Amino acid sequence: MRETRHQLVGAISTFLLDHDLDVTATNLLIAHSAFSGINPRLARQIATRAGSGEGITQQWLDELAQQEPIQPDSAELDRMVARLESNLETFQTNTKAARNATSEYGTKLEEHVSDLEEVQKTGELVSHLADIAKVMLERTRHAEEEMRKSEDEARSLRRSLARAKRDAEVDYLTGLPNRRAFEVLLERHYEEARASCEPLSVAFCDIDKFKEVNDTHGHEAGDRVIKLIADTLAHISNDHCHVARHGGEEFVMLFRGLPPSEAAKKLDQARESLANRRLINRKTDEPFGQITFSGGVADVFGFGDARSALKAADDALYRAKESGRNRIELAQL
Repeated sequence: MRETRHQLVGAISTFLLDHDLDVTATNLLIAHSAFSGINPRLARQIATRAGSGEGITQQWLDELAQQEPIQPDSAELDRMVARLESNLETFQTNTKAARNATSEYGTKLEEHVSDLEEVQKTGELVSHLADIAKVMLERTRHAEEEMRKSEDEARSLRRSLARAKRDAEVDYLTGLPNRRAFEVLLERHYEEARASCEPLSVAFCDIDKFKEVNDTHGHEAGDRVIKLIADTLAHISNDHCHVARHGGEEFVMLFRGLPPSEAAKKLDQARESLANRRLINRKTDEPFGQITFSGGVADVFGFGDARSALKAADDALYRAKESGRNRIELAQL
């Protein structure tokens, strides 16, 4: 089992390096799906493309990801990244040790080459040995240089891997943390707030009548509206108030140190500020009309666990929708 995992990590690393591909969350997931056997069709597509004259490019992989969206399992992605990091760590350590040993061997060999050259007159055999030693020295120095290059590649790959881990936790459209990152954040603040007896509130927000925006103005305009809401919520966030895009037109917030009533008040101020604006589609000069959102707020410690509190906040959100939208509701205990 362990050998199989090492082979999979090696195959993924070789694939990225051989085709000069960035180490991104999407590329890792594509490679993992293909080489782990999860998606045989994807493996065949990659093999066919690699054997063609066009080769595998980042643009082609991006198009492939759009055609066949790969939904990552968060736990599996974490395990894959951890295995890659472990593999790289071992590779760097072994390569550095080998290069140091090779360097020391080369230095000693160089000394003996000089000694042999000085006594070449003692006979043809010694002269022949000196020639062999020269070749060995040249090969040793070449091996040392190749190992140094491998170390540099490993360091670069580790930096790219670190960037990929960060990218896996950021929503590409808004720049906010994504659902995966928020779940980690919620777990941490839940434990800390419980230990320090601080209040902790969670909220769900959803853009009102968002489908109408897309249908009337197009998806590009819809994306701009999503970014507008993200910016609006981000303005009220700080070290104790966190906002993330939960998916689609839905956002989730965490208020550390605020009971639900105060968190709802803070969120309601942002809602009112947005509702008072009159927005224009810059592409067409047509008015968007009033853009609003609804929200639901719950006391995290008023329920059995954090997930139950999230469900209560979501229920409160939909009560706000059913009560006319453009409002904030508190969860019912």
